[in-house]
Amino acid sequence: MTRRGPVVAGLMLSTALAAMDATIVATAVPAIVRDLGAFSLFPWVIAVYMLAQAVCTPIYGGLADVYGRKPMLLVGAATFLAGSLLAGVAWSMPVLIVARAVQGIGAGAILPITQTIAGDLYPLAQRGRISALMSTVWGGSALLGPALGGLLSEFGLWRWVFLLNLPIGVAALAMVTVFLRESVERRPHRLDLFGTALLAAGVVTVMIGLQETVWWLIAPGLALLAAFLRWERHAAEPVVPPWVWRDRMLLGSFLGSALVGVVLIAPALYLPTYAQGVLGVGAVAAGFALATQSIGWPLAAGLADRLYLRYGFRATALAGMVLVVVSAVMFTLLGPASPLVYAGLCAFVNGAGLGLVSVSCLVGAQSVVGWERRGVVTGGVVFFRSAGSAVGTAVFAAVASLSLLSSGSVGSVDDVAAALDGPGAQAARSALAFAVHHVFLAMTVVVVLGVPAVLVMPRRGRPLSETLSKADPETVSEGGEDGGRTRADR
Repeated sequence: MTRRGPVVAGLMLSTALAAMDATIVATAVPAIVRDLGAFSLFPWVIAVYMLAQAVCTPIYGGLADVYGRKPMLLVGAATFLAGSLLAGVAWSMPVLIVARAVQGIGAGAILPITQTIAGDLYPLAQRGRISALMSTVWGGSALLGPALGGLLSEFGLWRWVFLLNLPIGVAALAMVTVFLRESVERRPHRLDLFGTALLAAGVVTVMIGLQETVWWLIAPGLALLAAFLRWERHAAEPVVPPWVWRDRMLLGSFLGSALVGVVLIAPALYLPTYAQGVLGVGAVAAGFALATQSIGWPLAAGLADRLYLRYGFRATALAGMVLVVVSAVMFTLLGPASPLVYAGLCAFVNGAGLGLVSVSCLVGAQSVVGWERRGVVTGGVVFFRSAGSAVGTAVFAAVASLSLLSSGSVGSVDDVAAALDGPGAQAARSALAFAVHHVFLAMTVVVVLGVPAVLVMPRRGRPLSETLSKADPETVSEGGEDGGRTRADR
C-alpha cells in the first residue's frame, strides 16, 4: 500500500531539486564567468539544460506508462545528480555545458513524473490543490535559490550551486524508493529512437540558428521538425502520439505550456543581470528581485482550482494571460533609474499570471485521460513548457546579442562582463540596459501573439461533474476517501 504522506514529501523534495536548479544558476552568472570565462557561451548553460530536458521528457512520460512511475523517476533523479556532481567540478565552460546537458537528461524525468504520480494519488477535484502544493514548494525553493546563488557567488562558492543538489536528491530518492508501491502490468515496448533523434536534431538546429544568428540554419531545423511530425504518424510507439493533436483540451494545454516556458525564461535569464549590471545592486538583492516571481506563482496556483472548478480551464488560463500581458508591459518600462522594488513587482505579477496558466494547462490535460495515458499527457505538457523555454532562451539571447552589438558601445558580447568593472562601465551599463529592454519588448510581442493559444481550449458548457464523468470516469468513480488511490493500490 502506497503511503501518501511520505511519497508526497519525496515528490516535494524532487520538485525542490528541479526548482532550485532552475533559478539558482541565474544569479551565479557573473561569478561563473569570472572563473570560467566565455560569457557568450553562458546562454548555452541554460539552453542545453532545457533542450535535454525537453527532448527526454516525453520519452520518460511514455516509459512511465509502460514500466511505472517509480523506476523512471529514480533513473532520472540519479542522472540529474551525476550531472550536478560534474557541474560542481567543471574546469571550463564547455565542461559545464556538458554537465548541464546530463542534468537536463535527468531533469526530463523529475517534473513530469512527480506531477504524474500526484495525478495518480489524488482525484481530479483535488489535483489543483496538490498542484498548488507542488507550486508552493517550487516557489519556496525558487525563492531560496536566487538568494542562495547570490550569496554563494559573493563568497566565490558558485560550485556549491550545483553540489547542493546532492543531499536534497539523495533524500528524495530514499523516500520514493521506500514508500511508493506500484504494480504495473508490463507490455511490450519499442522506444522511438528515430523520432527522438529527429526531434533533438530539429530543435538543436533551430536553436543554434537563432542564438548564433546563423539564419540559414533555421529552415533545415524546421524541416527536421516537420519530418518528426510526419514520422510520428507511422511510428509504432511515437514520442508524441498523434491522438493528442485531435483533442482541443490537450492541444490548448500544450500551446499554453509552451507559452509559459517562453515567458518564464526572459526574466529568469536577464532580470538578475540587469539588477546587478544596471541598477547596481548586489547578487543577493538581485536574487530576491527574481524570487518575487516565485512568490506570485504558488499564490495564484493555490487559487486556480477554485477558479477552474467554477469557471472552467479556459477562463482561468485567460485570466492568467491578462496578468502576464500586464507584467510584460511593466517590464518594458523598467529603466536604469527604476527602484529594485519595481523590478520585483514586475516579476511578482508575471509569476501570478504564469501560475494560473500553468495549473490550468496541467490539470486540464490530465482531466481527459486515465492512468494508462496520464504519463504521456503530463510529459507532453512539461515537454512543451521546456521546449518553449529552450527556444525562448535562444530567441532572447539573439535579441540581446544584436542589441548589444548595434549599440556601438561594445565590440562583442563578451566585452560587456569585463567592461562593467572597468573604465568603460557607464557605456557598458547603458548597452546592457538597451539590450535587456529589447528582450522585454520581444517578450511582450510573444505574450500578445500567444494569447490566442489558450483560446484553443474548449469552453465548458455543462457542469464540471458531467465533463469529468465522460472525460475521466476512472477518477470520478473513485471519489471520497478512496479517490486518491493509485493504480497500484486497486
